[in-house]
Amino acid sequence: MHARAQLKEPRDSVWEDVSIAPETGMNASEPGIEARRALVLHGRRLVVDLIELTLNHGLFIVSAASTLAEAEAILAAQRPHLAVIDMDHDDSIALLSRLGASNTIARSVTPVIGLTRRGDLKMKLRAFDLGVDDILTLPFSPEELLARSIVVSRRATGTDRPIVPVIKLGEMEIDILNRQVTAGDSVIHLSGIEQSLLYLLASRGGRAVSREEILDAIWGTDFVAESNIVDRHIRSLRVKLQNDYRHPRFIATVPGRGYRFIPTFTNAGWDVGAADAPEVDKGDPPT
Repeated sequence: MHARAQLKEPRDSVWEDVSIAPETGMNASEPGIEARRALVLHGRRLVVDLIELTLNHGLFIVSAASTLAEAEAILAAQRPHLAVIDMDHDDSIALLSRLGASNTIARSVTPVIGLTRRGDLKMKLRAFDLGVDDILTLPFSPEELLARSIVVSRRATGTDRPIVPVIKLGEMEIDILNRQVTAGDSVIHLSGIEQSLLYLLASRGGRAVSREEILDAIWGTDFVAESNIVDRHIRSLRVKLQNDYRHPRFIATVPGRGYRFIPTFTNAGWDVGAADAPEVDKGDPPT
């Protein structure tokens, strides 16, 4: 059995050049918030949803395309401030060429972040040669994608635009910088894996995510893990969130399919100290 590499933790310095907005709880869809536009080319809706929720911290409104034709239709309607392109997509080179021609005509620059499952140097050098400003290897952590998006946007425009570190999902507030979840007066600290897992589930808007999809999105396809690695991390996240699978408030088990985030709920915050209590592994119910 091959050892699977753990999800890389972002460097502490990744936030050094990023300004933080003083407001909390905002998102790009709220009235009065000046949002930036992001074009995403990717063939997997699961990844697109994760990108969209993550870039909401940067006040980006995402328009997604799965083909070159869809991307060109978006470009015809609006000019993006950022493009996130899957470099393994068949239309990636064509879209980069289209963006380059559009930039020349408009005398402006649309910064591009490339995504790839191939982390080899040859692939990265080719991406940069094609005009990509930065490249990120899948699977990625939400906080690193956000930080890189803000930095490349600022390099292209010369404008220092802040991020909103905290977004609200129902009555839950997620602080992407500090890996904290807040409800009421209670604050829960998450590991990098737990935050990525929470973002993945939350980005699906209540739709079920299978164990295979979670493995692919968080650990990568080329890794063979022990059979219960997803269940163990779900269980750990539930313990911290004080989320009983028999009466779930945040993460529900979908028998035979996987897990889903419950987008609306009511609570008065967690019990102080409960998240730090030792975990009693009773296991998840049969699925």
